[in-house]
Amino acid sequence: MSRIPHQRTPPARLAAGRALTAVSAALLATAIAACGSSSSSHPATSVILGTTIQQDCTAIGDVLSDGPDPDADSAGYAQAQVLPLRQLKIGDATLQHDVLTLAGAYQALSAAGGTGAAAAVTKAEKAVNSICPQAAP
Repeated sequence: MSRIPHQRTPPARLAAGRALTAVSAALLATAIAACGSSSSSHPATSVILGTTIQQDCTAIGDVLSDGPDPDADSAGYAQAQVLPLRQLKIGDATLQHDVLTLAGAYQALSAAGGTGAAAAVTKAEKAVNSICPQAAP
């Protein structure tokens, strides 16, 4: 037997320590959750509610709202939209096709320097807007 006296932690002190540990863990979890839910400008990291189509429409609208003003610089606007539209991951096959068609029409408009190809852009915008109202300008 050891001659070193052992101290026993009183039950009340042990319970207080456990309670403090539980509170600390809860505060840490809340802090981590708050950091993880901060919004970002990137649509993939933000929390989007709704159906897959609604989420896709939001992503399309976000892309098309960036860039130059389409009325002031139609060729620059069109050029700015091509790559972001092509990079979108869209779950609905019809909408994906319409978005890629719109990207192609924007590319043709950009290559034409703002002239010509406007009819193709208008047609492609109408196709996208038929699924995602007001997503395309």
